[in-house]
Amino acid sequence: MNKKIVIIGLDCASPNLIFDEFFDDLPNLKKIMENGVYNALESTIPPITVPAWMSMFTGKDPGELGIYGFTNRQNYDYHSFSLVSSKSVKYKKLWDIFTQKGKQNIVIGVPLTYPPSPLKGHMITGFLTPSFESNYTYPKHLKNELLANTGHFIFDVNDFRTEDKERLLKDIYEMTDNHFKIANYLARNKPWDLFVMVEMGTDRIHHGFWALHDKKHPKYIKSKFNSAIRDYYIHLDKKIGEFLNGIKGDFDVIIVSDHGIKPMYGGIAINDWLFKKGYLVLKEYPKKPVSINKVIREKKIDWSKTKVWGNGGYHGKLFFNIKGREPLGVIEKNELDNFKTKLIKELKDIKNEDGNAMDTKVYEPQKIYNKVNNIPPDLIVYFDDLSWRCQGSIGNKSIYTHDNDIGPDDANHASHGIFISSNKMLKINKITDFFNSIVYNYLSE
Repeated sequence: MNKKIVIIGLDCASPNLIFDEFFDDLPNLKKIMENGVYNALESTIPPITVPAWMSMFTGKDPGELGIYGFTNRQNYDYHSFSLVSSKSVKYKKLWDIFTQKGKQNIVIGVPLTYPPSPLKGHMITGFLTPSFESNYTYPKHLKNELLANTGHFIFDVNDFRTEDKERLLKDIYEMTDNHFKIANYLARNKPWDLFVMVEMGTDRIHHGFWALHDKKHPKYIKSKFNSAIRDYYIHLDKKIGEFLNGIKGDFDVIIVSDHGIKPMYGGIAINDWLFKKGYLVLKEYPKKPVSINKVIREKKIDWSKTKVWGNGGYHGKLFFNIKGREPLGVIEKNELDNFKTKLIKELKDIKNEDGNAMDTKVYEPQKIYNKVNNIPPDLIVYFDDLSWRCQGSIGNKSIYTHDNDIGPDDANHASHGIFISSNKMLKINKITDFFNSIVYNYLSE
């Protein structure tokens, strides 16, 4: 096919909202759905922005990518975590394949594209770009062209985990409008066969306003912001419609997300739980909650007696202290399987604060990925199937928390995002199938 293709990524966009709750409020998306195909799209394990978008645009799962989150362990010591970047991605992205075929590309705001890499066309990097001062475009001179015609690309909203909802809402709208202004400029002034953009506003509005949107959420209150998420989706739908209506010629459009959203009811302080179980031993217990990484840096963990420690986030990441692997490892390799089986059972047996069972899922990277590159967590934990986050801090009064350790946030990621396509021939149910399906349908001879 020589047809052009537009891919609009809406980070965190939820099938529950778009396919059900807001369906009749979104005329532009509704029109594409009624005339095309749409379904829930299975995300990666874990369902987070990084690595999910790169799994979509390379066809590789997180294990193959060797990217397990925003930060990855660099070696088997206790503090070698570093932020990932485009240099961490060793596979060809969709626009690299289009480039090889001599096709023109426009790529805007895709996570994990900084620093920008050469392609046939134009690129603006995503929200992990350090600042406006960075070289965030390819070609490099595009940065000055944007400054003269549209203004700088707004990479993200500052401090989206905040109680200042007024400021947050203003910033989200400003960012989204900026992105579509730039998308319109590039789509109308540059050649392209493949147009890809990712909008982060959907993610930021969910995390900032979910408890005010969801009447069943325990933190729901009457507020002037109760309709903030709905109103934003309506605004976003309008921006998408204006953008698509401004494109000349024949093209297909795909609207897609990397994961969904669901209410978050609290957090499990994993390191406090490990401490109580005797699996994590400290030389000195903190008087107030502190980051486990700070405790490690200050050398307050007794590694000679510690078997496991954890990093927090929307999901949990547990690391074993294995003899012969970690510098001060204590778990004998011939004991590892039995210990792992025991620990997984104990994690699944954790009850919520009311004493009820939780639907906790525990994944072993070697069992869920096609291949395991670099250094994965030893276990990936979804507390109550992601209805509870994992707190990485230690020093909490209880293993149950309701204050997020990184700022106000009452929503967690869900395991399914959205797939909408004007091309009825596309049948894509999993993020990792996206890349090959697009290549097959649009580039095969």
